[in-house]
Amino acid sequence: MAITELYSGSASISTTEYDLPSASTTLSSITTDGIFQVFLDLNALTSTEEYQLKIYEKCRSSSTQRVIQEVIFSGAQTTEPLYVVPGLLLMNGWTVTMKKNQGADKTIEWSIRQVA
Repeated sequence: MAITELYSGSASISTTEYDLPSASTTLSSITTDGIFQVFLDLNALTSTEEYQLKIYEKCRSSSTQRVIQEVIFSGAQTTEPLYVVPGLLLMNGWTVTMKKNQGADKTIEWSIRQVA
């Protein structure tokens, strides 16, 4: 299978959890299966900001969607401004969200790539 960029974009992230694939504040439940990586360009963050990434998935298709990974980014991301989530096997109802915990709203560029 070829590597594809399944979803991509940029969004001004605020204190409301923002669903990246659906480009909205309503959580989606994607059932496209595969191994996925999330790329975030966090170059715009400054020392006063904190942002939160969450990845959701269901254990089974009939299960409740729950957080499977959460990462907090605090301050300027000077050493690694491009953050890459290791490959995750997703299939039953997944999504990826971003939210600002403190600081100014920033526009974050992102990409979700399907590697298998």
